[in-house]
Amino acid sequence: MNVDLHQLLIVFAAYVIAAGSPGPSNMRIMGVAMARGRGAALMLASGVVSGSIFWGFMASTGISALLARYAQALLVLQVFGGLYLLFLAFRAGRSALTSDEKLAVRASTDQVALSRGELYRKGLLMHLANPKSVLAWIALVTLGIGPNSSWQSIAAILGGCAILSVTIFCGYAIVFSTPPMVALYRRCRRWIESLLAMFFAFAGLRMLLSRM
Repeated sequence: MNVDLHQLLIVFAAYVIAAGSPGPSNMRIMGVAMARGRGAALMLASGVVSGSIFWGFMASTGISALLARYAQALLVLQVFGGLYLLFLAFRAGRSALTSDEKLAVRASTDQVALSRGELYRKGLLMHLANPKSVLAWIALVTLGIGPNSSWQSIAAILGGCAILSVTIFCGYAIVFSTPPMVALYRRCRRWIESLLAMFFAFAGLRMLLSRM
C-alpha cells in the first residue's frame, strides 16, 4: 500500500485547522446546540459533514478544480452563500430582540415545524453554498495528492478527513449541548444571539464583497 504517512499527517493537520476554526458552520451548530439541544445540533452537524465529504469527493476526482476555473459558477455559490448567511444574521438578530416569553411561544411552534430532515438540509445547504469549502478542499487535495499518487492515498485522505469531520462538527454539537452550556445560553441568550447575528452578517457581507 503506497501511502505517504508524513503527507497524510500534513493534510489531516490542515483539515483540523480549517474545519475546527470558528466559521459559519461551527457557529451555527453551536447556536442550535445551546438553543435546541443535542439531537437538533447533531442533525445539523450531519448535514455539514455530508457537505464536507461531498466537496472532498469532488476535489479528489478533479471536478471541483474544473468548477473553480469557471468564475460564473463560483460567483453563483458566493452570492447564494452570502445571502444565506445574511438570512441567518437576520434570524439571529430578530431572536436577540425578542423577549423570552415571545420566544418561548415561537420556539414551541418552530420545534414542531422544524423536522430532523430540515435541520439536516440546512446544514448541508450551508456547507455546499460556501465557495470557500470548494477552494479549501482543492488546496487540501493538491497538498496531499501528487501526479503519482495511488488510489490508496486518495482513499486514505478522504476517509481520514471524513472521520475528522464527524469528530469536529459533531463534537461541537455535543460540547455545546451540555447542561452548563445550555444554562449559559439561557442566562445570556440575547448577547449570544447578538454575537451570532454580527458574525453571520460579517461573514455574509465578506463573502458577497470578496473577489474570491
